[in-house]
Amino acid sequence: MAASDVIVIGGGVVGLALADAWLARHPGSAVTVLDKEPHLAAHASGRNSGVLHAGFYYAPDSLKAQLTRRGNQMLRAFCDERGVDVRDTGKVVVTTSAEQLPRLDDLYARGIANGVPLEMIDEAGLRELEPLARTHGRALWSPSTAVADPAAVVHALADRVAERGGQVLLGMPAVAAGPGWVRTPTETFNTGHIINAAGLYADTVAHWFGVGEDYRMLPFKGLYWYSSWPAGRLQRHVYPVPDPRNPFLGVHLTVTVHGRAKVGPTAIPSLWREDYGGLGGFNARESAQIAGLYPRFARSPHHDVPGLVRTELPKYSRRYLVNQAAALVPSVRPQDFRERGRPGVRAQLLHVPTGKLEMDFVVRGGERSTHVLNAVSPAWTSSLAMAEWIVARI
Repeated sequence: MAASDVIVIGGGVVGLALADAWLARHPGSAVTVLDKEPHLAAHASGRNSGVLHAGFYYAPDSLKAQLTRRGNQMLRAFCDERGVDVRDTGKVVVTTSAEQLPRLDDLYARGIANGVPLEMIDEAGLRELEPLARTHGRALWSPSTAVADPAAVVHALADRVAERGGQVLLGMPAVAAGPGWVRTPTETFNTGHIINAAGLYADTVAHWFGVGEDYRMLPFKGLYWYSSWPAGRLQRHVYPVPDPRNPFLGVHLTVTVHGRAKVGPTAIPSLWREDYGGLGGFNARESAQIAGLYPRFARSPHHDVPGLVRTELPKYSRRYLVNQAAALVPSVRPQDFRERGRPGVRAQLLHVPTGKLEMDFVVRGGERSTHVLNAVSPAWTSSLAMAEWIVARI
């Protein structure tokens, strides 16, 4: 039987950041990260857009607002320290009608309340910053938004965990756990504290401890398409004004760290957690459980669920998805976006009694355990700050 002071279940960016933060705060501790996959960045941590968000979308009293701005700064410093490239693209948020202008004003007010550098610009200012984008009257300019390679960050973070004395064990799924112990197929670990950062399975792990039993994971599939444009043709991330009723930012155009433009993501409801294409990762029991959540979600007064389904399901069509982005950048054409990106699945937490998707990060404590139940976007940006915040409270 192995022993470790702390065991982190989940070796994505949040799990690795938690191990890193623990070792920074408690040097010499024995910290073990368990991940079920044989390689790093297999799930959301390696499949997201790599955008370093600035933190202006979120209500000022939320954890996202508190942690995203600092997370942006910490992640930039980490990338600089470890030699991971960051591309300072900035971001413009554009409108498509006069009806969206009040929501744009709300975003600006939130950004100012959150201490985020943000500027309201007119159409001429937008043409100067991003000639390809169009807006109705006004747009927002976020200079501190950037982009990096998400998988490169994960690998660099795993390296720093190892340098600080932690161990990252791959191909080592946790199959059961309780206060003071974790079992894998080949080993049982004794431990002082367990941190659950299991992403798509965070609810499952939490339920082993009797934590978060009113919550279930409701997965949403994200699809991207890459352009054949020359690198650098699109200079800035271009986003729409989001629908405040749903925790998604809508179809947008982003620039990769290498200057390539891509369109996405979708937020298509999925019936299993690792729905990356075909029937890979399909589990009939899991699918039945998730399908059973949809009637309550569909009746939720908190979200426009029929509207979400109507707008998202057609985005399985490449042509339809790319044409949505043409409202932001008119020169976008379906024939220029033919290379499919790696699909991702958003580990979105649902509060079952109310049918409400959790908009903020959700962290819960249990007996000798801490559970990161909702670590959706911008968790990649916020990971180092989130970890620092959580570890300080254990």
